[in-house]
Amino acid sequence: MANDRFSRSGQCTAAFCVRIIRILTDESGRFMKKKIGCLHAHYTNIKYIEAAFSKFDIEWLHFVEPGLMHRVSSDATFNNSDAQKRVKEQVEWIAECKVDAILITCTNYIAFLNEEQLSLPMPIIKIDEPYFEQICQLQQPQMILFTNPATVEGTIKRLNAHAEEYAAVDFEVIIIDNAFELIMQGLGEKYNQEIMNFLYKFNNEERPMSVAQLSMVEAAMSYELETGKAVLNPLHALVDYMIDQLELRSLSVE
Repeated sequence: MANDRFSRSGQCTAAFCVRIIRILTDESGRFMKKKIGCLHAHYTNIKYIEAAFSKFDIEWLHFVEPGLMHRVSSDATFNNSDAQKRVKEQVEWIAECKVDAILITCTNYIAFLNEEQLSLPMPIIKIDEPYFEQICQLQQPQMILFTNPATVEGTIKRLNAHAEEYAAVDFEVIIIDNAFELIMQGLGEKYNQEIMNFLYKFNNEERPMSVAQLSMVEAAMSYELETGKAVLNPLHALVDYMIDQLELRSLSVE
């Protein structure tokens, strides 16, 4: 009778089999780890992602492509349709690596993603969407901090689109000037210190604060530890979201 639930191609035809597929084991009897492909605009994002998910059984495939945003910002002949085509090619290439999910960590890349042009069997996870959900649920005036001016327009446009499902979201955008150049020069410690110094200026601020970029998370977490004041960041929301959506398995589970 059990075999009747499967087609000749081996596909399950019973609804309850969905859960079974998610816990298949390999030949040794161990649970298979998730393979996740990540698309980054800068290599520094790799360490933030791997550190955030270090407790989970994941195989990471990282794809770093800084050239797209360089072309967009410096080549007048490279238009939006060209950028969309390039992102589509990148995502399809990652999908061909047989990953269980694709994570895009660059907001500008996400802005150029046209999912209607794609037909993929795995989910595409956008790093900013769980973060946007947190912001929208606060339902009070808040501050959103950036260091890279080039990411502001795309991020806020996507945030406003997400916020349409809610009542008006009241936020102030603040750019920390002259900081992003430091991380681009490999001066990570100075970059983090610049962010922390800026955050300290708002110790008495009653509005919730958040950092919008992955590169700002380390400094924000250090500030939280030193002051006890919470700062929202994209990573915390992302981890919770991916645990639920991908049913990630903790390495501590035998």
